[in-house]
Amino acid sequence: MLRSLHIENIAVIRRADLELKDGFSVLTGETGAGKSMIIDSINLLLGNRVSKEMIRTGEKSATVSAVFENLPPFVLSALAEMGFSCEDGTLMLQRTLNADGRSQTRLDGQIITQSVQKEIARMLVSIHGQSDNHKLMQKSTHLGLIDAYARPDAELNAYRSAYSEWKTCRKKLDAVSHDESEKARLSEMLKYQIEDIDALKLCDGEEETLTRERDRLLNLERINKQVNLCYRALRGAEKGSAYDLLRRAGSALRSLDGLVEGCDSLYDRLETVALEVDDIAETVAGFADDDREDPTARIDRIETRLEGIAKLKRKYGGSIAEILAFRERAAQQLEELEFSDEERSRLEARAAQLLRAARERATVLTEARRRAAKEAEERVIESLAFLDMPKVRFEVRIAPAELGESGADDIEFLLATNPGEPLLPMIKIASGGELSRIMLALRSVLNDREGASTVIFDEVDTGVSGKTSRKVGMKLKETAKDTQVICVTHSAQIASLADTHYRIAKNERGGRAETEVYELDSEQRVEEVARILGGIEITAAQRSAAQEMIEEYR
Repeated sequence: MLRSLHIENIAVIRRADLELKDGFSVLTGETGAGKSMIIDSINLLLGNRVSKEMIRTGEKSATVSAVFENLPPFVLSALAEMGFSCEDGTLMLQRTLNADGRSQTRLDGQIITQSVQKEIARMLVSIHGQSDNHKLMQKSTHLGLIDAYARPDAELNAYRSAYSEWKTCRKKLDAVSHDESEKARLSEMLKYQIEDIDALKLCDGEEETLTRERDRLLNLERINKQVNLCYRALRGAEKGSAYDLLRRAGSALRSLDGLVEGCDSLYDRLETVALEVDDIAETVAGFADDDREDPTARIDRIETRLEGIAKLKRKYGGSIAEILAFRERAAQQLEELEFSDEERSRLEARAAQLLRAARERATVLTEARRRAAKEAEERVIESLAFLDMPKVRFEVRIAPAELGESGADDIEFLLATNPGEPLLPMIKIASGGELSRIMLALRSVLNDREGASTVIFDEVDTGVSGKTSRKVGMKLKETAKDTQVICVTHSAQIASLADTHYRIAKNERGGRAETEVYELDSEQRVEEVARILGGIEITAAQRSAAQEMIEEYR
């Protein structure tokens, strides 16, 4: 519970410290004394958005810090999961707001993010004011309120597990279940591409070979002329070829054998050269094109082939290797498309099975909610009767809905405030005074299930007075048996029931207004309750009435 609260430089509050106690506490004061600043300060601490304008004029920053004690086990467990240790069941939360609009939050001195701050604060403090009343009327909050009351953790976890499996399977099914026309179009395109490539029967490296052959044929006349010239020079001339001259030179050297030393070795070398020249001549002779086919026809065939390859390159890749790789990918994609029918059938069967399981889990969850809703209805109607609304009918309508993250239930609170009137959504029925009591009735029923050990009510007495206000106070005091309840009120009937009474007063110091908060002793409390009862001057009769109101419930 909230043990101490420190506020510094928030609007008219220069510095304020509250030591809070168990049970039922009230804060009272004149209009404009700064009661709303206390609530705004706590909202700042809880991670809510606030304006930098709330910083006291002339100051660079504002700070709110609070110490919470006797944290319940579920809070300690949640904090441990977040990595925070609170072995003694105590923690300090602090938030500083700077003039540039930035803020910083610390948990036991450690900086935390705003999202973590909100998650932690939600478990510590629950504030209910006029804006929260309007939230309570919104249908979107009703399912969460019923779940907070029912606490169907096991049923909800089992459902969410089944629902998640079904959603995952559906996602896979959607991935393979293309639109049939799109799938057919893609399949036909892939088949065409594969056939287009296969028609040419490509071979890797073929384009280079064809290009060289085309270039050779285009230069065939020149090649043949030079080949013939080279061949005649080396071997083909009737007289004076290089081969014949080498042989004649060799014969001449051989005739000198025995006469000139070394001639035999020179003869052998000339013989080797002659044989090499002869081999070169034969090789060169092979370069000549002696094919009887017309070279022009052969060039036309090669050009046609190369043009076909060029067309495929423009469509599928910059080389034959890339074209063949494209063809491989297309064939694989086509195979996957054809396989998807089988895979889709399998996934459809699995999805249907998982959907049945999710619906079964949703039904179990719905039943848990219906049981809790029935119990909540009875308790809320009982509380409303106590709060002078005996004719009010309250119903938790649970209707079927599409499967979602939280089940298959559409939940809405319905209300009829007068006999004979139909049940309608709360937002269409409740007036200000009715809404305050309805909110209190709901909170008194749901609060022990929501978890927050400190509950703050901001002007819960709006629109009610007299005997009804007294009953509102009695309901708050009853709630405070199990929860720390703090109430900002203008009602003497409520204030007189408090276990602890704090007064908020605005004074002038150094030419500036300052708000202070202090706990009232017995005499001061009588004076404050008498002041609230009314009148320009507090009379003895008002003091007596205040004393009687305080003593009555005690």
